[in-house]
Order: sequence, then structure tokens, then C-alpha cells
Amino acid sequence: MAVDDPVLLTCAISGAVANRDQCPAIPYTPDEYAAEARRAVDEGAAMIHIHARRPDGTPSYEVEDFRAITEAITAEVDVVVNLSTGAIGVPVERRVAYLRAVRPAVAALNMGSMNYAKYSRARRDFVFSFVFANPFEEIVALLEAMNELGIKPEHECFDLGHIGSLAPLVHKGVLREPLHVSCVMGVLGGVPPTARNLAAMVDNVPAGAHWGVIGIGRTQWTLVAAALALGGSVRVGLEDNFYLPDGAMARSNGELVARARRMAEDSGRRVASVAEARAMLA
Repeated sequence: MAVDDPVLLTCAISGAVANRDQCPAIPYTPDEYAAEARRAVDEGAAMIHIHARRPDGTPSYEVEDFRAITEAITAEVDVVVNLSTGAIGVPVERRVAYLRAVRPAVAALNMGSMNYAKYSRARRDFVFSFVFANPFEEIVALLEAMNELGIKPEHECFDLGHIGSLAPLVHKGVLREPLHVSCVMGVLGGVPPTARNLAAMVDNVPAGAHWGVIGIGRTQWTLVAAALALGGSVRVGLEDNFYLPDGAMARSNGELVARARRMAEDSGRRVASVAEARAMLA
């Protein structure tokens, strides 16, 4: 990838952790998801990343919720749909069930286990802390299902070692090139969110892969700038960060996407159309 390549701009519109007490713009119902997807696509997003919720806002891993949200979005906009498969304590079979029912173009796949935490310096204590388990047997099971269903995996790599886990799976034959790799930065327990660390991760991404950055928290904008300078793609959205670079809370996913698009254009990069995104992801 190079700076002459178009930027695939992805929007993660809800996540599964935060709620409206923290950010009023987070969508809960299918219609709200569709409205947020419209705002994101109108500002330049070519792919929408989805965690399902029930209409009361609680996270869901049920087929009916993923289907209702996806159908609402695709009825509203033409966009690449990317479903999350990340979960704690949810059997692989349940995750495969909604992939099989919805058949998105892309599905995110976490590439390794890690401590996953948030620390408060003011409290001198962890706000939360748990082990995010993604063993190889689950990764392989999800890959086999994606291969069967014709779904492109997005490899979410929270540390350099997660990128190192790609090559054995290619050799094993369960992972098919070209790859789509996302460097997830800013989660405590994963790689610290610096431009130098992003460059190190990118240096280890397999040749020929498409890659992008997912910045968590307010360091997101520094990472977006670094990825744009290195020739990569970017993801923004209310799952990852609520705030614009000036510290104001975003009123919609569209505001976050608009800022990322402006940063891309200001750096001399062009944002990919939906058709171009499909071609880039093969």
C-alpha cells in the first residue's frame, strides 16, 4: 500500500460497551443504526462495522438482531457490511449462526488473546480488567465458517504478536490471501498507541495485504494522521471514540467520518468509493 492508494474509510457505529449515558448519539434500534449509517456514508464511509444491540441498548449476539440491523442499513445505503465476531463467553456456534444467516461481505476476527483493561490514574486503579480470550481453535473455526460462506475476514490485531499469527494460518490453508489487517491501538493490554508502534506493526503486515488502523480513545486522531502518512486506511466511529480533535463530543458518527475524510484530503489522500472498497478487499 502507498499514499497514492485510496483510503478505505470504515465507521464502527455503535460498539457493544458504551451507552447513551456516555454518548447520546449511540444507536440502539435498527432504524437508528440505519440513520447513523446514512450519516457516515454521506460523509465518505465505504464500510460499516456492526455490533448488534437489542432495542433497549443491551448487546446482542442473536440472529434476529443482526439481521434486523443489517437489513435496515442495506435498505438505506449501499455500503460494505462488516459484522463483529468478538465476544466474551459466547460460543463460536452462536457467532457462526448470525454470520450464516446474514452473510455479510466482511466479518471482523480477533487474532489473539490478551489482557483487556482500562486504568484510571485519578483512582490509581483499574476501571475494568478481564482476559479477552481468542484461542487458535476458535480463530480457525471462525475462519472455516467464513471460507464456507464467502465472507472476507478482517484481522483485528491488538499487538505485534497477533500479526505474527497470520502466517501459520496462511500456511495451514485456512486463511486465504490477500489479507485485510487492522492494527487496533489504544487498548490497555495491547500495543500502546504511538505512530512508531504503528509503523512497526505495518512493517510486519504480510506483503500484498490491505491494512488500516483502529485507534481507541482520544489518541485516535494522531493514529489516523500516522496511518494516512504511511499509506494505510482508517476506521473511526462511536465504538472507538466519542470526541472530535478539539475535544467536543461528536453528535453523530457522520461528524467523526467527516473529520477523517477531511484529514485524508488535507494529506493528499483520496477516500475510496464503495465500489473501490469492494475491489480493494478482493
